[in-house]
Amino acid sequence: MSIEGSKTSGAPRRIRLGMVGGGQGAFIGGVHRMASRIDDRYELVAGALSSDAARAAASGAELHIAADRSYADYREMARAEAAREDGIDVVAIVTPNHLHGRIATAFLDAGIDVICDKPITTTLAEALELVQRVRETGRLFALTHNYSGYPMVRQAREMVAAGELGDIRVVQVEYAQDWLSTDLEASGQKQAAWRVDPAQAGAGGALGDIGTHAEQLARYVTGLELAAVSADITSFVPGRKLDDNAHVMLRYTNGARGMLWCSQVAPGNENALRLRVFGSKAGLEFQQEHPNQLRFMPLGQQPRLVTRGGSGTGAAAGHATRIPAGHPEGYLEGFAQLYRDVAEQIAARWQGRAPDAMACSVPTVEDGALGMKFIEAVVASSRAEGRWTDARLTF
Repeated sequence: MSIEGSKTSGAPRRIRLGMVGGGQGAFIGGVHRMASRIDDRYELVAGALSSDAARAAASGAELHIAADRSYADYREMARAEAAREDGIDVVAIVTPNHLHGRIATAFLDAGIDVICDKPITTTLAEALELVQRVRETGRLFALTHNYSGYPMVRQAREMVAAGELGDIRVVQVEYAQDWLSTDLEASGQKQAAWRVDPAQAGAGGALGDIGTHAEQLARYVTGLELAAVSADITSFVPGRKLDDNAHVMLRYTNGARGMLWCSQVAPGNENALRLRVFGSKAGLEFQQEHPNQLRFMPLGQQPRLVTRGGSGTGAAAGHATRIPAGHPEGYLEGFAQLYRDVAEQIAARWQGRAPDAMACSVPTVEDGALGMKFIEAVVASSRAEGRWTDARLTF
C-alpha cells in the first residue's frame, strides 16, 4: 500500500476503509458504516466481517465488497491489504471486546491505522501492550467513545478548559439502561450473550459496556485525572456472571470528588447518560437523550440553556455541528465526528501538514488503557468491600 501515492492536489481521495466484525446479525458494525459515510470521507472496500467463512462472504456481498477483498480471517486481510497498492488505509474493529487487541496488533504491524470500538481490550495488561505497539509503529489509533463527538460535549469541554466553571469540585455521571433487567442472554440474544460472558467482555459487564462511557465522558469534559475509587458492583439477575449495576465513588488528583452510577437493570431508562460538573464559579449539565442542549449554571445567576447552533456556542461545538439549530443531532453524528476527525488526521499526514487542532481530541489508545485501569480498580475495590483503590495510571 502506497501512502505517498495517495497524495493529491486539492482534496484527498476518499479514505479506503476495511472492517473486521460487523457482519450479518451484528449491531455496531452498521452504526460504524453509516457514520463513516455521513461526511463522505471513507469508502468501505474490504472486510473480514465474521469468524464464520460463509457468513463473512454473504455479509461482504451484501455490502458490495469485491469477493477477493472479503476475507475469512482478519490476519489474511491484514497481510493481503498491506500488500496491495490500493489497500486499505484504516481498519474499523467492531468485534466483541476479547478480539480487539489481537486484531489491532495485526493491522498496526501491517502499517494500517486503526479505529476500534470500546472498551479497548479485556485486560489492562493487554491494553498497555497495545499502547506500546501503537507507539512503536507510529500508526494512528482512535477509540470510538462516540459521545466525545457530540457538539455539546465538545462545548462543555471547551467551557471547562476556559475556566468558566472555576476550579472543578464535584463530578456526577450516570448511564442507566433497562434492557438487561431480565435474563435476556438465556434467549440466545446475541448482543446480550457476549456482553455478560467474561471470556468475551472481560471483567466488567455493565461496567465495561456503559460504565466506561460514563467515566470517559467525565474525564473528557473535565480533564481531571482519576486518583482512586470506592465501588460496589452487583449482578441482580440470578446466574448472571458479570455485573449489571455499579455504584462508584470517585476521587480526583486535584481534590475533586465524584460519583458514577451505571446500570442495565433500571426500568424506564433507555440510554440515560447524564453528566453534571460543578466548579467554584458555575456548574453544567448534559443529558445524552437531549443532545442539543447544555445547561450552564453560573453561581448566583439564572441558569442558561446553551443550544447547539445557538449564539452561546464556541468553536469546538461549531466544529462538530452539521445541521441547523433545532434539528436533533446526536448518536450517529457523534460517531461520524470521530470518523471525520480521524480523516482529517490521515489527510494531514498524506499532505505533510499539521492537522486541524479541533480534530485532535479523538480518544486515543491511552484513553483506552485508562478505561481498562478504571474497570480493574472498580472490580478490585468491590471485591474488597468498597476499599479505596488506586486508579491512577502513568505511561
